Amino acid sequence: MPIYEYVCKNCGAEFEFLLRGDDKPACPECGDRQLNRTMSVPAAHTSSSSSAADACPVRDSCGMPNCCGQGCGLEGLA
Repeated sequence: MPIYEYVCKNCGAEFEFLLRGDDKPACPECGDRQLNRTMSVPAAHTSSSSSAADACPVRDSCGMPNCCGQGCGLEGLA
């Protein structure tokens, strides 16, 4: 069952929806069904050593659990 990301055409709310069978998503804010499906960023689970996590300059401030600073785009913000 895929999870899709949507933006409501009526109110602009952004949300995720777990699509099951013939489900038709509706906006959780206004209930409208006029939606645009957006591009999702794929999630990848990788193993990392503690040295990669220790090397991340934003490890304690980026807010991402298990941040490793590898390719998230935040590593240059420190």
